[in-house]
Amino acid sequence: MNTISRRRVIKTIAAGSGILLLSPDTLFAGKRRYKDKLGVALVGLGYYSTDLLAPALQQTKHCYLAGIVTGTPSKAEAWKQKYNIPDKNIYNYQNFDSIANNPDIDVVYVVLPPSMHKEYVIRAANAGKEVWCEKPMALTEAECSAMINACKSNKKSLAIGYRLHHEPNTQAWRKIVKEKQLGKITKVNCAAGYRDNRTDHWKQKKEMGGGVLYDMGVYSIQGARLGTGMEPIAIVSAQTSTTRPEIYKNGLDETTIATLEFPGGVMADIKTSFGENVNFLNITCEKGEIKVQPYSAYNGQNATSPLGTINHPYSIPFQQAKQMDDDALSIMQKKPMLVPGEEGLRDIRIVEAIYRSANTKQRVTL
Repeated sequence: MNTISRRRVIKTIAAGSGILLLSPDTLFAGKRRYKDKLGVALVGLGYYSTDLLAPALQQTKHCYLAGIVTGTPSKAEAWKQKYNIPDKNIYNYQNFDSIANNPDIDVVYVVLPPSMHKEYVIRAANAGKEVWCEKPMALTEAECSAMINACKSNKKSLAIGYRLHHEPNTQAWRKIVKEKQLGKITKVNCAAGYRDNRTDHWKQKKEMGGGVLYDMGVYSIQGARLGTGMEPIAIVSAQTSTTRPEIYKNGLDETTIATLEFPGGVMADIKTSFGENVNFLNITCEKGEIKVQPYSAYNGQNATSPLGTINHPYSIPFQQAKQMDDDALSIMQKKPMLVPGEEGLRDIRIVEAIYRSANTKQRVTL
């Protein structure tokens, strides 16, 4: 549309309605570009938000820290001062839904205990916001499905905070697996864990989503899935245990081991623990082995194989900044998320199957 005809349309509409408030920007808003940076509100200001996500949002190019949601007034005041957050962008859990009226907030990032993920993802989607959610996605496959459906019905995206999918070392060894550069995968061994000496954290409370399998166990499950490049067809066996029953009560797992079966008879042994420091991924191929150690550290990976060393160095919080920038770009460019809700659901389905196998001492088909 040329300038003369554009002006004529605007003038005609204004004259016909008696309203002189329409501007070219308003009339042709559908052609305007999205914001250059998306405003992100962090929901929950625990360790991960405080020590990693907030610092990462000072480094991101396509999104920024625009708001916070917290139930602790002292935290709200401290974050307001540190990050210059306006009062109108600070929410608590009671007035959270009014975030719908705030154009500064484009994305709500849910960083709460897993038992709260479903509620706040759905409320964020209903408020018309794009949604990011930390892992584990939720407590059950049914909860994951409800979260996915809420975002779809509101026409909003949902991304799960699997930082390693965005990480360059992970992407490099995944390429070797996908392209079968070392032949077919024959087996995988993956472990992820650390010694957690806390006694009253949500990770030690079953009703809040505690237990190691939901937390560090998701890394081991991801290692098996990404390391084989396939989806498991069964849990062959599983076992949960604890050496500290005074902390990990009522059957809560401090350590879990399991064997997953993949198509073609490929097996993956996984281990996860809050009782010991362990972190590696070994992918056995026909023509050699890919060894990744550490596998899920915040400050990077170091992978070796017959094809050479993979080591893209970086410092904390690169992974979180890269993840959020990638997801922000996907929103702005209207492209699929690298880690959509369906990816989180797949892992929770496996978590539930591992627990069933451990409880029944039987093989569980997926």
